[in-house]
Amino acid sequence: METFEVSLKKLETIVAQLERGDLPLEDSIKIFEEGMRLSAECKKQLEEAEGKVELLVKRRDGSMSKEPFAPLNTPR
Repeated sequence: METFEVSLKKLETIVAQLERGDLPLEDSIKIFEEGMRLSAECKKQLEEAEGKVELLVKRRDGSMSKEPFAPLNTPR
């Protein structure tokens, strides 16, 4: 598996190629499929990283506790 950064850079390149609109249909389909694979790989890596992140929360009594990371759009 490639690093997130490498996959994202490849995905950005594919998007730029598709946006130009100068590729033959077969080539466009081929790189679109590769882009979808890379997109899914990036999403998986982000979800795995999210699961590893923990926030330290300071309690009223001054002690610290761990809480699982919750993205901004997910209620805790």
